[in-house]
Amino acid sequence: MLFNNKQKKKKEVIAYIHSHWDREWYREFEVFRLRLIRVFDNVLNMLQNDLIPSFYFDGQIVALLDYLEIRPEKEQLVRDLIKQRKLYIGPFYCLVDEYLTDGICFRKNLEIGLKIARAFGCEDFIGYFADTFGHSQNIFSILREYNIHHAVVWRGVGDLPSEFVYDGVNTINLIRGYFNDIFASSKSVEQKTEFLRKELDLIAEKSSDVLLLPIGADHLNVPCDIKEQIEKINQNLEDYEIRLGSLFEYIEKVKFTKSCNEELRNNGKTFILPGSYSARIRLKQLNTECSYLLDLANKVQYNFGNNYSNAIDYAYKLLLMNQAHDSICGCSTDDVHKECEIRYNKVLQIAKTIIDEVKFSQNKNFAVSFSFPEKYKILEKTTLKPEKDEQIITKEKGFSPILLSDTYKIPVTEDYTNIYTVLKEFNPSNKTSNLNVSGNILKNSDISIEVDNGEINLYSNGKKFSNFIEFVRYKDLGDTYNFSPDVNDRGDSAKILSARTIMDGPLRKAIRIETSFFYVDVFLNKHSKLLNFKINWVNTYKDKLLQIKFNLCNPVKDVYSEDLNMLISRKFNPDYDIRQNMPKQKGKEVFYNIAPMQRFAWSQGFGIITKGLQEYSVYKNTLSITLLRSIGIISNPKNPARTTPAGPPLEVPDAQQLGKNTAEFSIGFFDISEWVSMVEEIYPQTILF
Repeated sequence: MLFNNKQKKKKEVIAYIHSHWDREWYREFEVFRLRLIRVFDNVLNMLQNDLIPSFYFDGQIVALLDYLEIRPEKEQLVRDLIKQRKLYIGPFYCLVDEYLTDGICFRKNLEIGLKIARAFGCEDFIGYFADTFGHSQNIFSILREYNIHHAVVWRGVGDLPSEFVYDGVNTINLIRGYFNDIFASSKSVEQKTEFLRKELDLIAEKSSDVLLLPIGADHLNVPCDIKEQIEKINQNLEDYEIRLGSLFEYIEKVKFTKSCNEELRNNGKTFILPGSYSARIRLKQLNTECSYLLDLANKVQYNFGNNYSNAIDYAYKLLLMNQAHDSICGCSTDDVHKECEIRYNKVLQIAKTIIDEVKFSQNKNFAVSFSFPEKYKILEKTTLKPEKDEQIITKEKGFSPILLSDTYKIPVTEDYTNIYTVLKEFNPSNKTSNLNVSGNILKNSDISIEVDNGEINLYSNGKKFSNFIEFVRYKDLGDTYNFSPDVNDRGDSAKILSARTIMDGPLRKAIRIETSFFYVDVFLNKHSKLLNFKINWVNTYKDKLLQIKFNLCNPVKDVYSEDLNMLISRKFNPDYDIRQNMPKQKGKEVFYNIAPMQRFAWSQGFGIITKGLQEYSVYKNTLSITLLRSIGIISNPKNPARTTPAGPPLEVPDAQQLGKNTAEFSIGFFDISEWVSMVEEIYPQTILF
């Protein structure tokens, strides 16, 4: 009698070991770094003694540098393990958020990270985005610029398979996410086996005969008996055989066939946490100012000898540390974000000093900001009398930047003088001003704003847009990760009370609109197509969302906005009401008509440029920009918009942003091609009013 002893073939599971490393989050950087020392000491020991075959260091280089500052004696061991393809670092300098950083910084992150990683001997790179809050469609083309042809994604991917091709980049979808701490738990082998069986069944639904299993989690150490655990679990798994390996082994074994070209912000399966676009808006404003001012400093110094290149790289490293997702997203402790502000201020000090020193060495006179319209320059002067075609905009006491940059002089009391900022028109189209102001009306031949009978009206191309601008404040029951409305709250609208003239010059005029919320200053330049807004106010409200609403003519179905210095178009259902769609099932995040923006958003011929306001939303015929979101907890376990936690429930009173706040933006009516051209001309947007 013959017996069939042939067993069912098991599917191969390649498990890669990693640790997702936020430099700072629910604990401060130095606290996490001391944890990093303990974790990575153990990892290096396990790699050195072949207890694990490889370790993936989260797609960044900065955590390794943080480690080596405390353990410099380990550098040669690190280099040896990288050479042996046991330790993988880079390609990024620091973990990167994809929606709140611009394309210049994104590329700098790659340039600096690749340079350092290659200096350590690493040549194997994957665009690793295991925990970013959704994925920009523009990151893939940037990866290809740097000869990186593989990526790893998770949040926002929806129902895509475990492997697909996005814009020429072979992309791995972590079906069940990167977070897998089961091996570090105290559960029994039987319990771990059952958990992994269910996980692998779910992964297998979207995979080929080879599966990928991440082993690791946030700031998590590697169990010393990981090999033994896997051996025991394999004995009890009927359908799968887990083997420790690397991401690169997995890439070699699978085929990438399905193509995708849709933006990866689907939150049907995973949280994308869009409240991060508006949490701690002050950080976003600082980040915007630093990003574009540092780019300007780099371009200025490069054109005059490139003598500051090392200082520029140092400043970019400081800036990139702040652009990791839990930092720029505003989802960390108050102490963490205080450190972020210190780093931002250091970047501004470096950028402004480089610009001043180049101005001194080249005898140039220009300000550290660009004016909005293309026919104007903003200059810094120390004399009161304006020249022809100049208008004084601001006056303050101080020392001349040129004096402060002169290494053969030191400022003395007699040098403390008036510093004027002037607006200068160059290459004017004619000598006659078409600019007028009369209390409640500010206009030129291209655009005008009028305050009339409690409404703010706009006029452009002979057309009136009645009640075009409103300010609305809503309750927020959410947290730093997710805005959550009160379903019974329809918001409080600001009353428009009055308007008066506050500036009446030949090149720029302005009015101040008084509302029941705050004063709104509106500026208009001669021959400009843009109205420039600046709002300064003291916030006394907690747990609120404050927006400016623009009431367009038709329902808003399409919005163009900037993403990584490129254009993106998104479609919306204008009738969708979040208040009628709050999730009931555990583990769900409500769908939002909210989206990220960088410098501008545009719809129906109307556009908005902002300075660090990076969230817009759509409802009916309104396009709204978030001016402030006040919230006091990192992750609210009772958040109605997200039915499970996204982080620790730590109180963060500074995220309420009580006290002084500022919002700056500009609006105008343009064709989209005109609008993009205008934005490129007028940015950076460090406005001096």
